Amino acid sequence: QVQLVESGGGLVQTGDSLRLSCAASGRTFSVYYMGWFRQAPGKERDFVAAITWSGGSTNYKDSVKGRFTISRDKAKNTVYLQMNNLKPEDTAVYYCAARMYYTARYDDPTNFGSWGQGTQVTVSS
Repeated sequence: QVQLVESGGGLVQTGDSLRLSCAASGRTFSVYYMGWFRQAPGKERDFVAAITWSGGSTNYKDSVKGRFTISRDKAKNTVYLQMNNLKPEDTAVYYCAARMYYTARYDDPTNFGSWGQGTQVTVSS
């Protein structure tokens, strides 16, 4: 399995930026996808972005395209989520996740078996 630890959350104002980090350990050589999901109070966990560990191909939720960028540093076993022009609706707990095999449904959180503890992002208006 893979162990994941997120960091970088915080309280910011509308229009500010944050960079989340997710440090991976364990069987990182077996990872196919790394993803970021978020969960707002009273809502389901929702897809934000995903990246293939090997090739670096990326996919995004429509509402974050052009504002968020997912990237990975294979040497550091770390995935990042650069979030620019943050909006109050981006407020949520952000989770990093890992999946070992290909799936066409990289946006479905039930397809990810390893999760971090989450980091809170709060955007004030």
